[in-house]
Amino acid sequence: MAAEILRPRGETAKVVPIELFFDLVYVFAITQLSHLLLAHLDVAGAAQTLLLTLAVWWAWMYATWTTNLGNPDHPVLRLTLTGMMLAGLVMSAALPQAFGDRALWFAGAYVAIQVGRAMAVAVATRTFPIGRTFRLILVWHVASAALWITGAVLGGTAQAVLWIAALLVEYGGPWAGYRTPYAGRVSTTDWTIDGAHMAERCQLFVIIALGESVLVTGLTLADNDHLTAATVAAFVIAFLGSVAMWWVYFDRTAEAAAEAIAESDDPARLGRSAYTYIHIPMVMGIIITAVGDELAIAHPTGEISLGTALTVLGGPALFLVGHALFKRAVFGDLSLNRIAGVAVLAAVGVLVILAPSLMPPLALGIVATLVVGAVAATDALLERPRRP
Repeated sequence: MAAEILRPRGETAKVVPIELFFDLVYVFAITQLSHLLLAHLDVAGAAQTLLLTLAVWWAWMYATWTTNLGNPDHPVLRLTLTGMMLAGLVMSAALPQAFGDRALWFAGAYVAIQVGRAMAVAVATRTFPIGRTFRLILVWHVASAALWITGAVLGGTAQAVLWIAALLVEYGGPWAGYRTPYAGRVSTTDWTIDGAHMAERCQLFVIIALGESVLVTGLTLADNDHLTAATVAAFVIAFLGSVAMWWVYFDRTAEAAAEAIAESDDPARLGRSAYTYIHIPMVMGIIITAVGDELAIAHPTGEISLGTALTVLGGPALFLVGHALFKRAVFGDLSLNRIAGVAVLAAVGVLVILAPSLMPPLALGIVATLVVGAVAATDALLERPRRP
């Protein structure tokens, strides 16, 4: 069993069925997050959704690093992933009340995912050099676990403060090399990851997020008892917006980025920056866009509220910002068309916030879709991105 726990290097690691099965839990999690933001479309709701999205992403991302290094078809990792799925379902179910009655359920499930996985893999790889890294990760997760559980027990402001501190600990771990007293630290060169596998896994998560956007548009149309031409038009525009974001991410950049990380001298460094961290604004942008789509379809000709303006325009803008940072990290490119797109969305946002009657949500959705579509179209006129 020990000889098979790690993936062999020198051949491209494939995404296997257990990884795809594992992802099903996160389809549910993304749905819960978008519904949470829709139900609490204010500053507090946005902050809570942001914090919970960061936690959900981190739980998924650590699983991705684990299956990149380890063999997910090994019995130990299969059982570990299965246990993480069960805890992930509990975590996802608790999301709407994570800052309420189910705070301890959420925190307990999240801690079980992170500490349980780290412990299982640390034990399974104890005879390998990489085992030291997993042991250091376990120490950091145990430290953050105390903050998660204590925050859930205390509730209120203390919960928010302690949970933010827990995320700072966890997100700071990779940058600090999991430095631990008397045990030292690790560097990215200690992680012999498969870059192509990392890229494919993150591409699949983007598909999950886009799938939620498509699902929301379909369900919103299905639940509408009074279909009008404006409602159907808003539905079509929302769908085309999802297509445009898919086009921006996958048409030219995704494959080239996968090749770049696979050929990198330090793939773990790119895996940490471009995929582990920089994918966060893209995923969040897609989730926010889904909320904006639902609002626009439900009220296509009404007056624009602040929440509608920020989600319909802010979601695509955040996605474009994330993708511009992604291209910068991987290729060294300064993506002028993405910067221009964000500037246009911001300018339109200021106008409609100052004059809500300037245009209805349907028109706002058209603007957002045209901007993202224009970015995709101009990409096609540019050369294929290359590593510097």
